[in-house]
Amino acid sequence: MPAAGIEARRADRTEAGARFFDAEAERIAQLCLAMAERFAAGGRLIAAGASPAARSDARHVAVEFVHPVIVGKKALPAIGLAGEGGPLAAQVALTAEPDDIVMAFEDDAEALAVAAGRGCLTIAYPAAGAEWSFDPPSSDPFVRQELVETLYHLLWELVHVFFEHRGLLSGRTHDTGASAFLYPFLGSAPPDVEAVVADVAASVRMKAAETVELREQTLTDGRDALAAAAAMLRERFDAGGRLLVLGNGGSATDAMDVAADFRHPPGGGGGGGWRPRPVLDLTEDAAILTALANDIGVEAIFARQVIAHGRPGDALLAISTSGGSGNVLAALAEARRRGLATIALVGYDGGEIAAEARADHVVVTRSQHIPRIQEAQASAYHVLRELVG
Repeated sequence: MPAAGIEARRADRTEAGARFFDAEAERIAQLCLAMAERFAAGGRLIAAGASPAARSDARHVAVEFVHPVIVGKKALPAIGLAGEGGPLAAQVALTAEPDDIVMAFEDDAEALAVAAGRGCLTIAYPAAGAEWSFDPPSSDPFVRQELVETLYHLLWELVHVFFEHRGLLSGRTHDTGASAFLYPFLGSAPPDVEAVVADVAASVRMKAAETVELREQTLTDGRDALAAAAAMLRERFDAGGRLLVLGNGGSATDAMDVAADFRHPPGGGGGGGWRPRPVLDLTEDAAILTALANDIGVEAIFARQVIAHGRPGDALLAISTSGGSGNVLAALAEARRRGLATIALVGYDGGEIAAEARADHVVVTRSQHIPRIQEAQASAYHVLRELVG
């Protein structure tokens, strides 16, 4: 039964998440410090992934660093390299500089060797040639991807801690800031790096525990909606229908991941017997998105594509952390007018989408913290994919 299957998947994620982040918290904190040193020296984050699923992670981590959604955090330089640009090793060779950080979402030994040869700090999930390699404790490709997403969100959030302690990073004079005259004792000694790293490790464990709880809430409260949405999708696919997916920013990269999982089911594990399914990613074509945004406005970028592609036997999946983005609401409204079935994954209290029943099936992740919402939403759409089969 779907309910039993969802419960089993929830339990798997709870166990793997608790085990992984408890074991890796100290290393993650040390990596945050190492990354902060690189950024302070003028380095950039270069995220790389050639496969459809890895591409979504490379794009996701890049947008988080460049466009921080936490108020007061500085934008940090990052770029995503994906398969459409050619072999990753060749792209890294053209892009990487000595102070950069290269984060590989696949075991690409050649690309990692090029990065290491340039003097880059290298991170992978996992890869033997990386300076920092992390191996999530699960054979399920979806659970592994979810743990990796949480990990790079934590790196993005917590690297900022080391910028907030003046004088902590190498080559920077200890300085308590403009208010030093009020607290002269604060300038008497340099900051305790080991203490800050220990605080960051504790924060890793705390934030990871929040993610575990939020995944449990999402999959428990959303169980019936996910089961019903999966049954609807299976019926529409079997009748020749398609799924359209969309989202903004980090949610756009989640839409990419949904498309990858349906078009190219992961090998091994439960994905061995899944059928490829037809999905249109409405975030995928930069020319279409920028043409519509420039000529009509951002609110039309998805609705116009629903007009172009949507048919009565299709379905639409909208991913939104707020539940109230104008272009998402417009797309859902257009989908309904055209007879598409609609699914929405939303955060906060569900926003307008949940309050006004703007979608047929709504799964709410009840948090106000965007990284945690996205991590739990990944579990929701992965379970949806598994239930569809």
